[in-house]
Amino acid sequence: MKYIVTGAAGFIGSNLVDRLINDGHYVLGIDNLSTGRIKFLNRCLTSKQFTFHEGDITNKEFLISCFKGWDFVYHLAANADVRFGLNHPFKDIEQNIIGTFNVLEAMRANNIFKIGFASTGSVYGESSQIPTFENAPFPIQTSLYGSSKLSGEALITSYCEGYNFEANIFRFVGILGERYTHGHIYDFYKKLKHDPTQLEILGDGKQRKSYLYVQDCIEAMLTAEEKMIQNINIYNLGVDSYCEVVDSVKIICNELNISPHLFFTGGARGWVGDNPFIFLETSKIRSLGWSPKLSIQQGIIKTVNYLRDNEWVFLPVD
Repeated sequence: MKYIVTGAAGFIGSNLVDRLINDGHYVLGIDNLSTGRIKFLNRCLTSKQFTFHEGDITNKEFLISCFKGWDFVYHLAANADVRFGLNHPFKDIEQNIIGTFNVLEAMRANNIFKIGFASTGSVYGESSQIPTFENAPFPIQTSLYGSSKLSGEALITSYCEGYNFEANIFRFVGILGERYTHGHIYDFYKKLKHDPTQLEILGDGKQRKSYLYVQDCIEAMLTAEEKMIQNINIYNLGVDSYCEVVDSVKIICNELNISPHLFFTGGARGWVGDNPFIFLETSKIRSLGWSPKLSIQQGIIKTVNYLRDNEWVFLPVD
């Protein structure tokens, strides 16, 4: 198969590229390198099975010129800055909605009809249904990121209905593992590296979150592709448990062998749009024969060890 991966130099994207190439496929990676790291693709760049184009999904003509002759698109490129989304609202609109439209149009122009889309459990807002099923009613959207991802989903399903596209839409919990470069473990590690004696935690620390190891995430995506059931397939991806933020802090500190003083900013949310309870029901993807291999604790430990061995990821992107 010949795959396109947008966001190929990012955390999940680069791990997906590695897996596809290891499985014997050809891959075109696209990334504007605004947050992605070309170093994540070092192994792939030496492979004849891999082609990389630096460019932006907001440039439709660029995408149309790149997409010719490929079979399947994994669309992972996005602005994932949930916490500070209100500071630059157009980023979510431009990168997550217009960018997704451009990807779909580039596919249509080149007769590519299959797409896997990285969405988010944030589209459920603060759901009253816990654990949350794929068919749960949508409450008020609580973040621009969630709104933009839901808009991307809507565009994709419209193309499925109107142009006979086939889509797998994946609603992720938090993803952990190697090449992790944003999120609470990244932020906590950075703070503790600066001062291991104390740690500020946004909110009350009782926010309940679920997480999934990146390789388990990729395995789920590829399982869904292999067993594509209908033209529109929506899957929650996660594990069958969750933990409080303070629990993840304990795991991190135990791994680093430190005992910082914890202080909290207060309130049930760390910021506007911070969902205090994320726990997705995953029986649909499990019915295809997939199950995660790592627990939340194991995923956190792998992430901490990766950050400890690769502290260069805390340097600004060139």
